[in-house]
Amino acid sequence: MGPWLRGPKRPGAPSSQYYPFDDVRFKVPSIGRFSEAEFRGSGIELQARKYDMREGNSEYVYAMKRSQTESPSHVFQDLSLALNYGQGTGSSQLLGFVTEHTELVHNPPFKDWKCVLTGGNTSALDLAFRTFTERGDYILVEEYTYPTAFETSSPLGIKFAGIRMDPEGPLPSSMSKILEDWDENARGGKKPHILYTIPTGQNPSGATQSLERRREIYGVAQKHDVYILEDDPYYFIQMLPKASIDRSSTQPPTSQASFISSLIPSFLSIDTDGRVLRMDSFSKIIAPGTRTGWVTASEQIIDRFVRAHETSLQNPSGFSQIMLFKLLHEGWGHSGMINWLFHLRLEYTKRRDAMMAACETYLPHRIVSWSPPKAGFFAWLKINYSLHPHNTTKTPRAIEREIYEATIESGALVVPGSWFQADQDAELPELFFRVTFASLNCEDTAEAIKRFGVAVRACFGVDSC
Repeated sequence: MGPWLRGPKRPGAPSSQYYPFDDVRFKVPSIGRFSEAEFRGSGIELQARKYDMREGNSEYVYAMKRSQTESPSHVFQDLSLALNYGQGTGSSQLLGFVTEHTELVHNPPFKDWKCVLTGGNTSALDLAFRTFTERGDYILVEEYTYPTAFETSSPLGIKFAGIRMDPEGPLPSSMSKILEDWDENARGGKKPHILYTIPTGQNPSGATQSLERRREIYGVAQKHDVYILEDDPYYFIQMLPKASIDRSSTQPPTSQASFISSLIPSFLSIDTDGRVLRMDSFSKIIAPGTRTGWVTASEQIIDRFVRAHETSLQNPSGFSQIMLFKLLHEGWGHSGMINWLFHLRLEYTKRRDAMMAACETYLPHRIVSWSPPKAGFFAWLKINYSLHPHNTTKTPRAIEREIYEATIESGALVVPGSWFQADQDAELPELFFRVTFASLNCEDTAEAIKRFGVAVRACFGVDSC
C-alpha cells in the first residue's frame, strides 16, 4: 500500500504540511459556570493540533476536568482533517453529535430520518426552496414572516400566500381556507404544497405555537399533502413565565429529560409521515459567526441536500466545525449542552421581563399594546393608529413611517411591521413594530423603550401613558 493512500482523500487537495496553523487553543465555560466572569477564571481550555489523529490524541487539557459521570471520548478530529476539503454532509464528528442531540430532543417518529450540517438556516432555506419549488410556485407562510425569506425566494420566482395569525401564530382555519378555495387561474399559480413556518418565537411577531396548534396545522398539511419547512432557531429560547422566576426556577435541570419535557414538542417530533424538514442553527444558541447549523428530514431529502452542497456550500468552515465539535463533544457533552441551554433560557427570560416592565412604564397604553413573548428574541408592539390625529388623511403606512422616523430622531431603532408583510402589495390592515430584547442589557433596553414611547406620544399628540 503506497504512502499516497494516507494523504487527502480528495484528488488535487493541497498538502496539510503547508497549512499555516499548527495549534488552535480556546477557552470555554465549564458546565454550570457560564457567565463571562466565571469562565474567565475557571473555564476549560480546549486545543486542536494539526496531527492529533496521527499522534493518537483525542483528549486534551479538558480530560481531567470533565464530569466523571461521562465516559471519555475517542472520536478523533484535528486541523489536518478539519481544514481539508470536506464532504457534503459536514464533518462526521460534529454530525454525529447533532444527530444524537436530535434523537434526544425530538426523537422523530419515522424511521429513515437523517441529519446534514448546513451553513446556517438561511443557506438551508435557500436549498429547501430550490429543492421543493419551481418558478411561479406559491409557498404558504405566516402573514408576517422572516424578511430574508423574501430575499431568498424572490430570485427563484417564488410567491407567498400569507396565513392569518393570532397570538399563537398561523391559524389552521386560515391555512385550510386558502388551500380549499385556491383558484389557479385567479392566483396565477398552482395550489401550494409547501408551508414555511417559524413555530417558536416567530420572527417578527414572537408568537409560539402550542402543541395543540402544531397538531392542527400538521393535520391540515396531511389533508392537503403539504410539506412543512420548520425553521426553528429559537426553539431552546422558550422562556419562563415571569411569575416563575424565583429561586427554584433558576436551578439547573436535574436531568436531560426534565429540561426536554419542559419544551413544546417540535413539528419533527410529531411527524409520522416524514413530511417535515427541520432547520436548526447554532446562531442563536452559540454564535451567529459560526455559520453552522443542521437539517433533519427523511433520507431521500437529506441526500438532495448533500448533492446540492457538493456544488455550492460544500460544508461549513473547518474552523467552525472543529471548534463546535470540541466545545460540544469534548468540553460539555450532551448533559453540559442541556445545562447551557437552560442558562440561555433563564438569561433571555430576564431580558424579556425587563423589556415588558419598560413597556408598562413608558408606553402610552391606549395607543400601544403587546403580549409578552413566550420564546425568541422579539416583542411585537401593536399601534392603534385610529387614535392618530390625522388618521383620516394619513394611511397606516404613512403613520408607520412617521413613528419610525420619530423613533430614530429620539435615538432608538424599531423595525416597521410592514417590512415583514407576506403580501407586500396588500393594504396594511394593522400597524406593528418589532423590537428586540436579546442584544441589549436590561438598562439599555429600558432606555430604548422610553425613547420609543417619547416618539409615539409626540406623533399622537399625547403627554402621558
